[in-house]
Amino acid sequence: MRAVNAERDADVVVVGAGLAGLAAARDLLTGGASVLVVEARDRVGGRVLNAPIAGAVVEAGGQWVGPTQDRVLALIEELALETFPTFEEGHSLLELDGQVRRYSGTIPKVGPLTLLDIAQARFRLERKAKRLDLEAPWAGARSADLDSITLGDWVAREMRTETARKLLRLAARTVWGADLDEMSLLHALIYMRGAGGLDPLIDTEGGAQQDRIVGGSGLLTRGLADRLGDRILLDFAVTAIRADGGRTVVSDGSREVSGRRVIVAVPTPLRAAIRYEGIPLSAAHLALPDAAPQGHLIKCVAAYSEPFWRQRGASGEAISDAGAVCLTFDNSPPGGSPGLLLGFVGGPDAVAFSALGPSERRSEVLETFARLFGEQARDPIDYLEQDWSAEDWSAGGPTFVLPPRSWSRYGRAFREPAGAVHWAGTETATRWAGFMDGAVSSGERAAREALDAL
Repeated sequence: MRAVNAERDADVVVVGAGLAGLAAARDLLTGGASVLVVEARDRVGGRVLNAPIAGAVVEAGGQWVGPTQDRVLALIEELALETFPTFEEGHSLLELDGQVRRYSGTIPKVGPLTLLDIAQARFRLERKAKRLDLEAPWAGARSADLDSITLGDWVAREMRTETARKLLRLAARTVWGADLDEMSLLHALIYMRGAGGLDPLIDTEGGAQQDRIVGGSGLLTRGLADRLGDRILLDFAVTAIRADGGRTVVSDGSREVSGRRVIVAVPTPLRAAIRYEGIPLSAAHLALPDAAPQGHLIKCVAAYSEPFWRQRGASGEAISDAGAVCLTFDNSPPGGSPGLLLGFVGGPDAVAFSALGPSERRSEVLETFARLFGEQARDPIDYLEQDWSAEDWSAGGPTFVLPPRSWSRYGRAFREPAGAVHWAGTETATRWAGFMDGAVSSGERAAREALDAL
């Protein structure tokens, strides 16, 4: 590999300094390539962000890690970070149809017929998911059929009790930030297959919500960025990528950098914000950004001097069908102070919620917290919200949602290179897509592709 001008020229240019782009850049350097990372924001991290609250740190974006998330767990070890378990001691709460019930474990006490309905649905969905080839899930013998209906269609046809349907709908609003009717059945199955089933997606202990990083997940991207130093250019919003002889030029309209290869590591919808000149994009590449929108999930965190709900035997976990907040967690730091309650507003509720004024949103969240955990919840010492759909360079979150027929038509374009352009981002991962683990593995995979091409 030839020597390059470190300010404007490199073997590989990475577009996006989120977890995927930074992981790609790390592996490119390790592989002997020179690299530049350009980032539209004035910070690194993308949808991984530490935020201050009541003198502590809370994760405004991705935060949890769990078993089988091998790539992000390896990064945590590499950076000498520590994890701690999500607090779940005590009873959880289910607010459904005007009643609040206590329960222990993953599944609420909702009656034997409902529990049987949930168990049968989970078994049938996971059986379908296990048959998929995650490298090309659109190519299976029955993939087109699975992609022709929504998950909501399947639930209406296959599940027998209204309570079971409602619980799955609530789960979808936090897992995907979308309603059951907004995604194809195939999309839901691909997501489950990549996580090892439905339970890992929704469980705390043994699942995706098991652990957090001491000091916040923002330490992951900060640690990677520190190693890259001045190879990262901030406030560089890419407007065009063009082929220019044997180089590929990346421009923000006033500045240019170039590389022999380019890795675009941005949320899939944002690919459309870039003009591609002389890059051999397929029809699927061109259509995919509009066909793969992000979900809509808002995080709301209230801080208290202590986690008072623990004294009442509550874990802080709750599911609710009343109001905008559908799921809560105890999000306190390892020492338990300050006490932090996290509430999620997802899917169609998030759209309506975001249209309210700040004080109205805050009041609605605290009303739910008070109803579930007591009047003390109405008076936090600090409060914050994070709505990634309102961020210019995120397009939403926590993950992507493909409607019917999109995987069949455009799925190959998630990872298929276009000339010298490679693609990364958690949406392109085969395992744990939509999670921090998927972001890390996607960056590592894109780096391997670029190194092989070099």
